[in-house]
Amino acid sequence: MALSTNPQKALLTFIEHLEVERNVSRLTIRNYSHYIRRFNEWFLNEGYKDLKELDQDIVRSYRVYLSRYVDEVGRTLSKRTQSYYIIALRSLLKFMVKNDAPVLHPEKIDLPKAESQHMEFLNIERIERLLNQPSLSAKGGLRDKAILEVLFSTGLRVSELVGLNRDQIDLQKREFGVIGKGRRPRVVFLSERAAYWLDKYMASRTDNWDPVFIRYSGQKPELLADGEEMRLTTRSVQRLVDTYCRKAKLPIKISPHGIRHSFATDLLSNGASLRDVQEMLGHKNIATTQIYTHVTRPELRKSHEKHHSEL
Repeated sequence: MALSTNPQKALLTFIEHLEVERNVSRLTIRNYSHYIRRFNEWFLNEGYKDLKELDQDIVRSYRVYLSRYVDEVGRTLSKRTQSYYIIALRSLLKFMVKNDAPVLHPEKIDLPKAESQHMEFLNIERIERLLNQPSLSAKGGLRDKAILEVLFSTGLRVSELVGLNRDQIDLQKREFGVIGKGRRPRVVFLSERAAYWLDKYMASRTDNWDPVFIRYSGQKPELLADGEEMRLTTRSVQRLVDTYCRKAKLPIKISPHGIRHSFATDLLSNGASLRDVQEMLGHKNIATTQIYTHVTRPELRKSHEKHHSEL
């Protein structure tokens, strides 16, 4: 049966393809669904009814719509977010073309030029200052200390961190497996210090809930439950990192992803190979890991000082 070019039906088929055949994460499915639903809404409101009508002029109009979009509270879409919308549309069209649907070829849609990203990271002295901020006498302080130590020791993405369950962690071997971006599995390693604080935090728990990192606020579920409702969210971790950055009076605002950058930078500065860091970060392509090389090669400065003529 031919693939439908009706916008809503095409979206449903594409989402089923992502879920069943591509086995992508729920977050990816949610994002693609959101991006394509907004395109469909715009497309239908413009008077079009079938994706066979889509051409480069219509795509250009859609991009103008994205660049001028303002929501009900006055927020616009960043260039990066606009790129995500176009990437999602291209992915849909690629799937349709592969299944012989008569639609615009995705290669005819250029991706927006990416904004240059300033990579924030902390040196080891500032990382140390950040990691020492949680008050161990405060409620949640031991948990927060373990979170910061694990983030810097492993380079985990925040979504990977909050998804951890107790049975994943091997504190004796100081390692555990995670399923990262693109469903790619990898092994991450705990330093002795991170393992110590994680063990101390876990030992302080009196529950049998599955999540490693739990919240201490809000209504608690029945004690017999698995505690899924108590799992800490990515937003909560982002907020606590921001709080401790401000307490540490750091000169730059850092996020959980900034701690991941700091992890990679520290490894490369101390002689780790780019391939090893690629594995530890879970990057599919080494080109992604290469963004760190310009800040982690002190020998370039030495070479410059040695060989460059001073006037």
